[in-house]
Amino acid sequence: MPSRDAPAFGPGFAPPTGWLGRLRDRLVWALQGWVGRDARARCNAMRARLGLGGLRHLSELFTRAPLLLYRTAEPFEYPRSDWPTNLQAIGPGLWAPPGEAPDWLDALPRPRVLVSVSTELQEDGAIIDTALQALGDQPGSLVVTTGALDATRFASDRPQTRILPFLPHAAVIPQMDLVLTHGGMGTTQRALSAGVPVCVVPWGRDQLETARRVERCGAGSVLRRERLSAGALRQAADLALSRRPQAAAVAQALAQAGGATRAVALLEGLLAVSPDPAATPRPPSVAR
Repeated sequence: MPSRDAPAFGPGFAPPTGWLGRLRDRLVWALQGWVGRDARARCNAMRARLGLGGLRHLSELFTRAPLLLYRTAEPFEYPRSDWPTNLQAIGPGLWAPPGEAPDWLDALPRPRVLVSVSTELQEDGAIIDTALQALGDQPGSLVVTTGALDATRFASDRPQTRILPFLPHAAVIPQMDLVLTHGGMGTTQRALSAGVPVCVVPWGRDQLETARRVERCGAGSVLRRERLSAGALRQAADLALSRRPQAAAVAQALAQAGGATRAVALLEGLLAVSPDPAATPRPPSVAR
């Protein structure tokens, strides 16, 4: 969604600060419109069959509805002076299936670092390999979840390092001191919502954008994949650990956005229907 206050989405650009940055964003928006022209044509064909007006740009899909619930909030998202009036940022979706942290977690020394890579295969195992090199001999402990990767690819003989295919992050992350992640939106927002700083090594897809938002709100650190090395990762992890106060501030702001409770109130506000007295159920009569 184009904005005068935020960069064009995709490459993880910094927000524009002058005419050159604004020109950059206009060019990217124009390119995105050109690339998406076939999708817009198909969308408009469907809309025409339903008697709906056409779209000049796919971003209009976000502004046509009376209400758009946005699953994040400032300051993790860029502050914008031109949010559409229908958009309401309600904070991240944190529901997860029931799960419990493993019994051995409480015994692990601090600082505890969770290393988490994508559950969609993107061959980001270098993050785990480098984390084992960079942090494996440091004070504290490592907990590694390998996601879409085979856990048997990775090994450590250090008792305070645990490597598993999966752990319920909703139960585990609040007990961590740092989350080292590829920058998936789910893991990143879950960590920040718990006040846990993040060290992001963005690997692809939307992860550059997630990393830039972490950098902008100051709740962690970012290390580009082309600079990934044991020494650089150790420095980035130390920097992120020092930013726990900023992560706590982001957690407070995300909670204040209201979550599901506010979403329900906003949805109920759309109804704006006065109750019909004739439809009000009456108490049953009592036989005498």
